[in-house]
Amino acid sequence: MFHSDFSSGGFITASPDDGEMSTRQEAGFNLLAIGLASVSITALLGLFYAPSVSAESWEAPEAYRILFLHVPFAWSSFLAFTLLFIGAVKWYAKRDENGWIWFQTGSDLGLVFGLGVITSGPIWGSAEWGTPWDWGDLRLNTFALLTAVALFLVLSRRSQADSQETRDTLSAVGLFGFALVPITALATTWYQERHPGVLIIDSEDSGLDPEIKMILLFGFLSMCVVFAGLVRLSNLRYRLAAELVGVKRDLDENSVAAPVELDSEVGS
Repeated sequence: MFHSDFSSGGFITASPDDGEMSTRQEAGFNLLAIGLASVSITALLGLFYAPSVSAESWEAPEAYRILFLHVPFAWSSFLAFTLLFIGAVKWYAKRDENGWIWFQTGSDLGLVFGLGVITSGPIWGSAEWGTPWDWGDLRLNTFALLTAVALFLVLSRRSQADSQETRDTLSAVGLFGFALVPITALATTWYQERHPGVLIIDSEDSGLDPEIKMILLFGFLSMCVVFAGLVRLSNLRYRLAAELVGVKRDLDENSVAAPVELDSEVGS
């Protein structure tokens, strides 16, 4: 467990041994490899196995196949922002370094999966709507804002000094970002213009074919495995970084203390 100690200018850390670190790293890479393979299978199923949709209901019926990646990207990004929220709350409540690690991982993955959404979405929109972006679509624009929040957090962490004040400020921004998650998720239920509704729920609007639902669920599970692998690797990276800060602080303190002790010996 890691705990912050900004009063002493660094971190007090205790870390797992090298063997445990190596095991965690291997597990993360294995999950990532399995997840990416499964996502590739999802893409192939979406392209070649998923049934065609009605040309009467869709302007570009074949373009819908990109949604088998777009939708899991969106769901996984919500998981990332949930991780960010948990980390921010844990940091505020206990000033716990583990909470800050979860916050960093959540903001990184929120950006990665958010970019996946706002990249794949406009590709489909160009074919289906005739324009890559609709400024009147609530979900589209709130999701863009959500991704912008993640980008701000990632860039701010890299450009600002790592202090308690910086962490408090960025955690507050992260909590604001998480407030957009339910708004974005329910946007097409409250206010629907062009964007499809909640696809996984059976309704007159969705009319999902069972095979389409099966591939969507498989895609989501595959993306979750990718997500789990990235979480493991990211958390490991930030734990090692925190340990390095602690080691550096100890070395700095020892280098300052050594001349003082030498002067005392000379004076005596």
